Amino acid sequence: MGKITHFVHQSLDGYIEGPAGEFDWPVMDDELADYSRTLTDSADIFLYGRVVWDMMAGYWPHAEEHSTHPHDLAFAPLWRKASKIVVSATLTEADHNTRVLRTDVVQELTALKQSGAHLLLFGGSTLAGFLTEHGLIDEYQILVHPVVLGGGKPVFRTPQQRLDLTLTHCQTFDSQVVLLRHAPTTRPA
Repeated sequence: MGKITHFVHQSLDGYIEGPAGEFDWPVMDDELADYSRTLTDSADIFLYGRVVWDMMAGYWPHAEEHSTHPHDLAFAPLWRKASKIVVSATLTEADHNTRVLRTDVVQELTALKQSGAHLLLFGGSTLAGFLTEHGLIDEYQILVHPVVLGGGKPVFRTPQQRLDLTLTHCQTFDSQVVLLRHAPTTRPA
């Protein structure tokens, strides 16, 4: 059985974007870059909601033209090569080895998991909340950065119900970023 892992950067006060949509605050040191590379190497498919897709598709195809950061230089060719899915009600097609899911999202992603695929959901709050509501996320990997943004887009806008989680791993990186890995808690019937 495959799985969906939600991998997201957040501020200490629980936001994935600042009040003006800024995403200039995550720290990517060598240790965190190595961890990220190991995680992305384990994925069969990169999964995005449309908003994060737009950000990624606007940067990674030509990242080497905009950055000399070692993480960016290593990840850009991997991103271009990777199989990707974007879930969107408005997008009709996408480049860069990407399939668009517009309908039957739960059924399609469930089938991929049942086929043994490891899907890595990058960031976002809308798709993460939707998949959480449908019980499709198997692991949450949240990187908590040492910054308070004071507002913005929260990690979760939905679900509107309680979800009990079990901490499975905790790690502090050299940059003081803390990785919290959680799995949904299975309740006895």
